Amino acid sequence: MTTSDNAAAGLREKARVALLRRVARTDDAGRAEALSAFVNLARPDLGAEAARVLAEKTPRLLPELTEKWIGMFVDRLFETVPLPQLEILCDGSEENEAALALAYVMFLESERMEKQMAEDLAACDLPPGKDGSDLAAEVCRRLTQAEEKRRQEGRRKAAEYQRAHGRTNKLN
Repeated sequence: MTTSDNAAAGLREKARVALLRRVARTDDAGRAEALSAFVNLARPDLGAEAARVLAEKTPRLLPELTEKWIGMFVDRLFETVPLPQLEILCDGSEENEAALALAYVMFLESERMEKQMAEDLAACDLPPGKDGSDLAAEVCRRLTQAEEKRRQEGRRKAAEYQRAHGRTNKLN
């Protein structure tokens, strides 16, 4: 193994460990907050209650899949990025670790990875009740409740406004 190969192997490990550490350091509260913020940005029409339900009910990813996908990302990164840039990216600084994490998220959003993730999740072969169907039904039920609560709140506010300002929606 050449010095360049040793350097690349060391950088690969640094990248892998940095990403695994970043994924692992997200506690449940931080994870729920991040998921809720994402849902609010992606689907503001759902409302805060629905975003909270989705964040609360989204299960943690299996560690084996996290490790596999990070490994796939690191492999692709080292296929496409020159070694001097990788050295900078893997220097251990918070800023470059954040850039590495952002590149990983972008990798996960690729069409190739969407297919891969669907295949990997389908291959998990979870027992009945653990395959997500029960969870999906619970999430749908709670989202329906949250939407109904939101509609009722909107009707209540509209009625209050009409009482306070008189009916302004009459045709002349």
